[in-house]
Amino acid sequence: MSDQILKAKQVAEMLDVGLSTVYRAVEAGELPAIRIGAAIRIRREALEKFLSQQESRGLGAVNAAPGVVLS
Repeated sequence: MSDQILKAKQVAEMLDVGLSTVYRAVEAGELPAIRIGAAIRIRREALEKFLSQQESRGLGAVNAAPGVVLS
């Protein structure tokens, strides 16, 4: 499998948001995730698509933490 899988905590750190913000996006169905028991995993591809959608909605860009490259 070539697609990178991220933990919710990693996504929160990359976006410089709280962990609860990531969980809310997942629960709202905005950010697709894989649930393994109580753990949530997010494909990097899904995160990039989510960010692209947020930017195209004009709701304000979601910025990654300084120095983080998502591509």
